[in-house]
Amino acid sequence: MAGDELPEAEVDEGGEDLVEILDEASGRLDIARYVDHVRDLSAGAIATFEGTTRDHFEGRRVVELRYEAYEAMARRRLAAILREARAAHSLRRLAVAHRLGTVPAGEASVFVAASAVHRADAMEACRYVIDEIKASVPIWKKEVYDDGEVWKENREFLDRTGAAAPAAIGGGCCGSKVRVQGSS
Repeated sequence: MAGDELPEAEVDEGGEDLVEILDEASGRLDIARYVDHVRDLSAGAIATFEGTTRDHFEGRRVVELRYEAYEAMARRRLAAILREARAAHSLRRLAVAHRLGTVPAGEASVFVAASAVHRADAMEACRYVIDEIKASVPIWKKEVYDDGEVWKENREFLDRTGAAAPAAIGGGCCGSKVRVQGSS
């Protein structure tokens, strides 16, 4: 990006919700920008979720993640998820951003921010938004190791679609990961 240009963002008509999908040239997510976007004088809470690339999985060293998306559909689905969160919780403002391309270990690939009068609504909205992203947004992730790579399916997607897991891997904090059939 040249100068002070910002990546293409979709802000709803009321200016309360922000959706961004950043291409590889955009660089890192601007976390402060998203938190500032949701800041509101009537909000007593701002909750955030930052999804980062960890440096290992199942004993293998992770070098980076690579994300691809059907961008137009992903933007529409992200905006719909924010509307759904707003309908279920008493929220002031929302922001969601997701990177595409290569995301090295230690860097953020997705960020969600929500503000509300009370903390429970903000926190529950963040959880809802990230779970829905993993279940229904057409963004695909390849995990790249120092000795190979594999496309990953999200447990939330498999749970939603009722698809059989080809090979469950590990438990961890967020449920099992699944290796796509035919991947090594």
